[in-house]
Amino acid sequence: MAFSKACFSFIVLIVLLSSTTSLAHPGFGWGGKGGPFGGGSSGLFPGFYQYSCPQANDIVMSVLRKAIAKDSRMAASLLRLHFHDCFVQVIHLSGGPNWELPLGRRDSKTASLSGSNNNIPAPNSTIQNLISLFKRQGLNDIDLVALSGGHTIGVARCVTFKQRLYNQNGNNQPDHTIEKNYFLDLKSVCPKTGGDSNISPLDLASPAKFDNTYFKLLLRGKGLLTSDEVLYTGEVGKTIQLVKRYAEDEGRFFEHFAKSMVNMGNISPLTGFNGEVRKNCRLVN
Repeated sequence: MAFSKACFSFIVLIVLLSSTTSLAHPGFGWGGKGGPFGGGSSGLFPGFYQYSCPQANDIVMSVLRKAIAKDSRMAASLLRLHFHDCFVQVIHLSGGPNWELPLGRRDSKTASLSGSNNNIPAPNSTIQNLISLFKRQGLNDIDLVALSGGHTIGVARCVTFKQRLYNQNGNNQPDHTIEKNYFLDLKSVCPKTGGDSNISPLDLASPAKFDNTYFKLLLRGKGLLTSDEVLYTGEVGKTIQLVKRYAEDEGRFFEHFAKSMVNMGNISPLTGFNGEVRKNCRLVN
């Protein structure tokens, strides 16, 4: 899975200046004793801002609609940053599923670009690497395949898939799992020398629509990244069956994607008095 961070700061700035925060993680509470308005021991619940900022959701949705209308790639950029600060309604605005999440998660008082990138699989990951990385985060094979389906929107730079075209296994040969015509198309976008910043859609058929076409393309050898195609060609029965299932049943993909986004949001939560709700996303309070 490989996503771009470039366009997110503008959205977060407006969102956080509107007194909203990000996806919820269980375990956060006001001193570990629950929230001011109930919601259990975590202190997180969908109505977290109903008193302090009752228009929070409307404000965020308005900003996201404008941003995505201006640049459809914004949806994919925000999706990548789910680990940080974003409202998942961005998926709904791209035609995908919508779901309710508890709100009120604290922001970190520190930031680490390298630390964040270490939690995101490399574009040339093998299926074994992917399964292992997700397992370390407490996620399973369903989460892996469902969340990979987020590549139904967005683009990737040539540098992330060049290896597949020219030197997949260190023998100066392409990845034999790429469909022939797709391979030729990619070579025209991504030459052997130069062009590293050239881009190609992760889903060549419907790159701006959140749907299950990504999985249909994997069945045809048209996954852009190694980490995409190995879900089907990596000889792991569970992931192969999930790719087939999601290709056949978009509703099931949407259902599993929503659940897996919640699961991913529950990784390494800030709890108690750790973290803060920033007044300005660029600065610690």
